[in-house]
Amino acid sequence: VQLQASGGGLVQTGGFLRLSCAASGRMVRNMVMGWFRQTPGKDREFVAAVWRSGTTHYSSSVTGRFTISRDNAKNTADLQMNSLKPEDSAVYYCAADSHIILSSIRQPDQYDYWGQGTQVTVSS
Repeated sequence: VQLQASGGGLVQTGGFLRLSCAASGRMVRNMVMGWFRQTPGKDREFVAAVWRSGTTHYSSSVTGRFTISRDNAKNTADLQMNSLKPEDSAVYYCAADSHIILSSIRQPDQYDYWGQGTQVTVSS
């Protein structure tokens, strides 16, 4: 599976962005899709994931502001980010895995497939 993340950019505090993760090489309908983010010198941080059934999970720092969704027909997983804050600035990565269990969805080392990352910068 190849994942291509896009949609990052520069936005002011309070603004919004929509990230998209396009998968190719394999249909991802039976995979868990996740979004992580990373800033220099820090570990990759869980942001959100969408289960095969469509059930969603979020980190506490983005709950109520971010929405993850998937379109199995288009083989994509999007992350709508609203009310952005400077602390949301990071490189955002999409990830996928077909064997991950629910208790592990927040752990980046449990995902087999990764996109290349897209930069999100929120100015204050």
